[in-house]
Amino acid sequence: MNDIITIEGRAYQAYHIPTQNTSILLLFGKNGFLACGYINIEIANKRDDACAIITGIKTVDELLTSEVKMVSSAARKIGVMEGMTGKEALMLMS
Repeated sequence: MNDIITIEGRAYQAYHIPTQNTSILLLFGKNGFLACGYINIEIANKRDDACAIITGIKTVDELLTSEVKMVSSAARKIGVMEGMTGKEALMLMS
């Protein structure tokens, strides 16, 4: 399932992809994305993608309200840090 969600007047592409046992959650900004723990941060680093990983979540809304646990090198360069909320990270990726 994919949706367009609006945050502070900006549109973001959100994906909720069910698997057999869980879901893959992604929320894309212009210059990077938030992802659930299913995504491998090392691959994001190899591809120079700005990515912030948030674990222990079940919904796209939780991507915004939960704490960033891992950050790719490219995301760190634009100011994204572990400990900020997903929303704070997404704003830096916009």
